[in-house]
Amino acid sequence: MNQGWTLYISIFTIVNILACLWLLWWTAKNRSTKAEDQDTGHVWDEDIRELNRPLPKWWLNLFYITIVFSFAYLVLYPGLGSFAGTKKWTSQEQHDAEAKAAEEKIAPIFAKFRAQPLADLVHDADAQRLGASVFANNCATCHGSDAKGAKGYPNLTDNDWLWGGEPDTVLTTILDGRQAAMPAMGAVLGDEGVAATAVYVQSLAGQGVDDALASKGQAHFQTICAACHGPEGKGNPMLGAPNLTDNIWLYGSDFDTIATTIRNGRNGQMPAHRPLIGEDRVRLAAAWVLAQSQAQPNAEAH
Repeated sequence: MNQGWTLYISIFTIVNILACLWLLWWTAKNRSTKAEDQDTGHVWDEDIRELNRPLPKWWLNLFYITIVFSFAYLVLYPGLGSFAGTKKWTSQEQHDAEAKAAEEKIAPIFAKFRAQPLADLVHDADAQRLGASVFANNCATCHGSDAKGAKGYPNLTDNDWLWGGEPDTVLTTILDGRQAAMPAMGAVLGDEGVAATAVYVQSLAGQGVDDALASKGQAHFQTICAACHGPEGKGNPMLGAPNLTDNIWLYGSDFDTIATTIRNGRNGQMPAHRPLIGEDRVRLAAAWVLAQSQAQPNAEAH
């Protein structure tokens, strides 16, 4: 925050506090204690009169105490622009200290799983319980509480993996993240080429299509798309290129969705969780995900 804003906020804050102090003093001074001097002239039901009595002393004193507290707080803690306060307190430092204390407290819980192979954690009940908790707190937002994903977010309970389903590969995916890159081909193929290629992709998955149009799309596919998806359309986990011959689709299998993908491309991203939750938690989350996949070998993505 620059000096100009600091000065503006400081003056505005202090003036407002002083204005409250003046208002309390002004409304309390020279107030008569006689009932006849306090009569506002408002009368209800013939004998109920409205009086304007001064605030009790104890109530006024409480207001004065809050004003003193306000000035003391602004001296000790940040509240006047970039002025850090004499205690130099920051919410970030407090958060970091509390997070460090909490981490030190629960570190022994995770430590016992640290040396175990990931494949063993898949069958460890305690590891699975903790892994489910880690997944729910950090992964369910995108992949769903049941890990079955959503449009644009992979189903983690089947055996279809964009980058490979081996334990170490899954661990790497969660630790360091992935960046998918389906380039936009609209400018290269044109509208007719996009449509023909989309129809051919549908045919690879066994959908009923126009054979003549699919034949035109096959030529485009072999020339442009096979470099990533392979000549048979079975994909390439090294590149994160999906298998196009099954009925598992990340964005949808209808013509319009496939055509949009080819025309405009896709850029899905799996964020790296190593700096977010640490390797111990990532290993437990990976073990839980692998357990779900093994428990439902025939599940399909939505």
